[in-house]
Amino acid sequence: MYGCQQHLIKASPEINAILEFICSEANKLTNCSIYYCRQILFKAGKFVSKYELDEKLKSNPHFRAMRSACAQQTLHRVVESFKSYRALNKLYKSGQLTSKPKLPKYRKKGGLNVVSYPARWVRLVKRMLKFTLGKQVKAWFGIDSFEL
Repeated sequence: MYGCQQHLIKASPEINAILEFICSEANKLTNCSIYYCRQILFKAGKFVSKYELDEKLKSNPHFRAMRSACAQQTLHRVVESFKSYRALNKLYKSGQLTSKPKLPKYRKKGGLNVVSYPARWVRLVKRMLKFTLGKQVKAWFGIDSFEL
């Protein structure tokens, strides 16, 4: 089991813009992955594995805008929600569940999503946490990391 801590932060407007960009890209990536998983389920009748989803969406612009480990965490959350749907659907078909489960829903357009940074991609530099960004963000904006 992994531990997670939430902290309320006060950051400069530049850092807030970076955080909003990353979270909005995570939201868009979540919607893309939900769309892909739903289409595979409707057309082929099978559920997508996390490795297959990683491979298929690796070239997605929203995936490339994020650090790869963070983008993979976002995709894995979607796969987990579909696994949960599959388990609930199995219970429903066996009669152990009274209400029919629903497929995972899309997130609101323009919304923000949680971004998980694995511990190995966060560095402690001069009493500040340094978060690295993806190569695409560095090419677009000239920023390779930010500190909180």
